[in-house]
Amino acid sequence: MWHTKLQIAIIEKNAEEIDKLVSQMPKFETIEQMKSAASLIKEALKIVKQLKSETGKTLKKLRQHQEFLGTTSLMTHNKFDIIS
Repeated sequence: MWHTKLQIAIIEKNAEEIDKLVSQMPKFETIEQMKSAASLIKEALKIVKQLKSETGKTLKKLRQHQEFLGTTSLMTHNKFDIIS
């Protein structure tokens, strides 16, 4: 059951569910179950690293847009006053 849930979380790229399942890892009765779990955890690690990288790229883009919008906002408030 745990294996199936972890497989689904990996397919769905659900980092929260992966974290939950890895922290609730059951005790395995056979070497085969341990090998299977190790393989799934290795795959889960790849997914989490990929998601981390994608999140980093998204954050970088958001910061760039925020800086641009902040700069644009400052430009619109600075008016040249020739009346004074």
